[in-house]
Amino acid sequence: MQQQAIELSIIAPAFNEVDNVQPLVERIRDVFVPLNLAFEAIMVDDAGTDGTREKLLELARQYPWLRVISLASNSGQTAAMDAGFRAARGRIWATVDADMQNDPGEIPRLMAMLSAEVDMVNGWRQKRSDNALRLIQTKIANGIRNRLSGENIKDSACSLKVYKRQCLEGLTLYKGMHRFFPTLVKMRGFKVIEVPVSHHPRAHGVTKYKFGSRVIRAFVDLLAVRWMKKRQLHYQARDLTSAGMAGAAISRSD
Repeated sequence: MQQQAIELSIIAPAFNEVDNVQPLVERIRDVFVPLNLAFEAIMVDDAGTDGTREKLLELARQYPWLRVISLASNSGQTAAMDAGFRAARGRIWATVDADMQNDPGEIPRLMAMLSAEVDMVNGWRQKRSDNALRLIQTKIANGIRNRLSGENIKDSACSLKVYKRQCLEGLTLYKGMHRFFPTLVKMRGFKVIEVPVSHHPRAHGVTKYKFGSRVIRAFVDLLAVRWMKKRQLHYQARDLTSAGMAGAAISRSD
């Protein structure tokens, strides 16, 4: 019997989220199993030390659609996402954080927005459940990111995103690049839209975001993306040896 093709891959990086991964998996179960949709959930353990990997393996014995990827050493969010992308079998990819501040139940709504004209839907945490200091830091970071990268993305760092797989398939990622997925996808010639999504307070565990150290790394990463955009190739050419009077057109403007 031929196995049904996977329609959706949900990728979630997890670092020391032992108390959040079960509610996340159960929320995915409650949303997607009734849809009769061929899907998989790929949880990527970033070499945590709190039992997250063991909890995920326990859940995987209960749910056959749950896959657990484990990194050999703590490698960061971009590496965890890259490992998930490389393992994903779905026609559509969705990403979500494991901390349950984003609701995977919104993924079907974002999936419905994909079309011939839309290749990626980026979540925008319009009403964030964070403290005042974090909100100010995020507003400043988004402003600087857009100013230097020439973008108008309201919330590039929101992990709740849905893509056609070709948006990211084969893309070489570097550390910190998870913050710039909308820009990287647009640079490949794909259409990106941004829509408001819900945001919830963290129920368990602690945030991994440390403003002092990460802001420096994020700024360096931003300069790298800015350089990539400015050095991007744009040209038009024609194959003069092709059959036909005009020859075959060749161009690159993404």
